[in-house]
Amino acid sequence: MADTKQADETADAKQAAKAERKAGRLAKRISAFAKEHGGAEGQIAYIGERGARIVLVGEDGGWGDLVAPTVAVAELAVGKAGITVHETFDGEFAAKVKTGPYEWTRMAGIQIGGPKNG
Repeated sequence: MADTKQADETADAKQAAKAERKAGRLAKRISAFAKEHGGAEGQIAYIGERGARIVLVGEDGGWGDLVAPTVAVAELAVGKAGITVHETFDGEFAAKVKTGPYEWTRMAGIQIGGPKNG
């Protein structure tokens, strides 16, 4: 029994260390995005078995996203990066997003009869 407990603790420690490393790598990417865009804010959304999406919006209106393996790793990453995190993607936060011609033609191209990206 003691061997099983020790093996479980070792596996838990390895998994925690792996999550910490992943969060650190994500935090570096978040920080780089923030630096490039004059600061950043984010929102974490659970996306099922795939994990969690971290949506980032820069002060200049630029946006992007990253995927973390779990919500816990995403929360750890944004915490390490030191950005403001919103509960939802709406209101003033969503209004900061600036879209360009690519996004508008892409969205219209999805609609029946809209222009195609090509």
